[in-house]
Amino acid sequence: MCSSSWKRRLVPATPNMPEPTESSYSGGGWSMLVAVVAAVAVVGTVVGVVVTSVRDDGRSRQEIVAALGATVMPFDLDATTHSFDPTETGGVQTVVADDPTDNEQIALIRSHLQEEVRRFRRGDFGDPESIHGHDMPGLRTLTANVDSLEITYRKLDDGGEVAFATADLQIVTALHNWFSAQLRDHGAHAEAGDHDGG
Repeated sequence: MCSSSWKRRLVPATPNMPEPTESSYSGGGWSMLVAVVAAVAVVGTVVGVVVTSVRDDGRSRQEIVAALGATVMPFDLDATTHSFDPTETGGVQTVVADDPTDNEQIALIRSHLQEEVRRFRRGDFGDPESIHGHDMPGLRTLTANVDSLEITYRKLDDGGEVAFATADLQIVTALHNWFSAQLRDHGAHAEAGDHDGG
């Protein structure tokens, strides 16, 4: 009596549910269910392997950024250097040719930076976003507050620079965070700037 009441508590009643019989598992319906489950398992495994291989192909983040950068920036990352210099009012991003006589790289740097300034002034930060990701630190603040940013281009003997300036401390912080993320992502292709601030 004790054991039967214990069983009733563990296995709740299921009204109108027939007891399984041996024939329930030997028919075509059971075979079809097993086949479907097996197919789903195989597809899931294949998809998992493909996604994993795409995300984890052994490259470092800096190598991935360099590969993405080559699709956006026309100059050769191995022949140029970025610098990111935070200032009290924003920051200065510089790109120069490693060889100051490399006129081809210098011309490509200048045309690219001038186009980026035009885009940045419209609030279009799509190029750096496509290289570094949409969740870059500071990016949302910059995009939302572009009207409070002064963005200027200046030609340098060996490349060019883009200066960002604002009186809004929140935007200054966003710029500094954005610069830090780019500096970190570019690795050997970038360095901290040497402006004296202001």
